[in-house]
Amino acid sequence: GALDDWEIFVGLAQAFAAKNGTELKPTMAPQQMIDMGLRFGPYGDKSEHKLSLAALRDAPHGIDLGPLKPNLAARLKTESKAIEAAPALLVADLSRFAAEPQPAAGELLLIGRRHVRSNNSWMHNYQRLVKGKPRHQLLMHPDDMAGRGLSDGQRVRVQSRVGVIEVEALASAEMMPGVVSLPHGWGHARPGVQMAIASAQPGASANDLTDERQLDAVSGNAALNGVPVRVEAA
Repeated sequence: GALDDWEIFVGLAQAFAAKNGTELKPTMAPQQMIDMGLRFGPYGDKSEHKLSLAALRDAPHGIDLGPLKPNLAARLKTESKAIEAAPALLVADLSRFAAEPQPAAGELLLIGRRHVRSNNSWMHNYQRLVKGKPRHQLLMHPDDMAGRGLSDGQRVRVQSRVGVIEVEALASAEMMPGVVSLPHGWGHARPGVQMAIASAQPGASANDLTDERQLDAVSGNAALNGVPVRVEAA
């Protein structure tokens, strides 16, 4: 059957550890972690409730732990004992948003988009969800297309610092000039993909263009939108 997310992460960690010659400590299953959290929590082994995962399973209709007890102040670890909605690190980074991004000459900024019949790369291997009007194309403002000598529906090459793809481009006045949009989750026609319907669909993977150097400074999250790209005829 299908693997749970935690099993996939453990498998990736094992492969990474083996490749780098490092030792990977055994990982507890989520059920064990939940059980430990319950047993060592305020309603666990040292309380009258003796809460555990087994106890919850034996009580399918729930367990009454009594009235709620205020404890937010005790849980806050800030020196001010308040929820600091504007910490200095975040405030200091706000000035970065005041500056408009200035792409190099000829560059456009790539953003993604979603569709109700597409969830990441899921739902593309079911004919009822992929039939109808294609929705994998790169959307461009008509002025950006005209400035590059491109026509509506033409196949184009999209290149970032890290990769290049080919995909059809559609003119869309809804796009801001200087910005192009490519939905993520497509590009199934690759060796080893065992999904016949999805592999037969056109489109390219936006992940081939995202740049590992593009990060949000405060959170460390990958910046998947606003990727500088160049677009030209394929």
